[in-house]
Amino acid sequence: MRKREMVKPRVAYLGPEGTFCEQAARKQFSRAALIPYPNIAGVFMAVEKREVDYGAVPVENSTEGSVYATLDRLLESNLMICGEVELKVAHNLIVKPNTSLNQIKVILSHPQALAQCRRFIENTFPDAELREVSSTAKAVELLGSVDNAAAIGTEIAAERSKMVVLKKGIEDESNNLTRFFVLGEVDARPTGRDKTSLIFSAKHIPGALYRVLEIFAVRNINLTKIESRPEKGKPWSYVFFLDFEGHRTEEKSNEALNAMKERCTYIKLLGSYPRAQ
Repeated sequence: MRKREMVKPRVAYLGPEGTFCEQAARKQFSRAALIPYPNIAGVFMAVEKREVDYGAVPVENSTEGSVYATLDRLLESNLMICGEVELKVAHNLIVKPNTSLNQIKVILSHPQALAQCRRFIENTFPDAELREVSSTAKAVELLGSVDNAAAIGTEIAAERSKMVVLKKGIEDESNNLTRFFVLGEVDARPTGRDKTSLIFSAKHIPGALYRVLEIFAVRNINLTKIESRPEKGKPWSYVFFLDFEGHRTEEKSNEALNAMKERCTYIKLLGSYPRAQ
């Protein structure tokens, strides 16, 4: 029998083939069997059921902010974050062969891609119907069945579907980055260039959030992200997603996490992992 370490890891990603998520997975895993899933929930479930070894999901865009479907699943799932990938995202206007700009009446893409190209769409197609689909690659796939349509997606997706890139680089911000998480059953070992992610809720008293953040300030721990999300089933109650520099096993990080237990009503550690390069 072949040893486990000789077998290619199986990695689920938000598909179909040709998505930015596939590119992120390839960037993280030089040798892996990549398996597309139709939505973010499917990627989480594939790892949870051990159909695959890892999962790759988008979590945040530098222009449009967080991917809430991922944040909500992180709150519910027992999976850990074991890696982070940053990818520069260049969007393209893709059409069926022999389609011109003035024929386009419908634009298909993922909601994040549509939002990242908002100014281009408003200036070029002010009357176009925008249709949201599960991924940019799915949008390109659907072109064949929609008349007078264009998709926003990757050049790889256009090539695989035998479609044409009509315009390149249509994103509103040239420095448009998307951050992806790699999910697994355990997080990563310390590397000296790590980040840690967690979820917490604070007490409903004046200064409660300040007292939580103070824990990191007095230890000179840099916070790289903090964001609130509504707490399910509790109207007007919130949980906070927080990222900080350092590995959870480092002394001052461990001290901070222990101090949080006294000042928070809920803490969930999502994992420590190497910072994206």
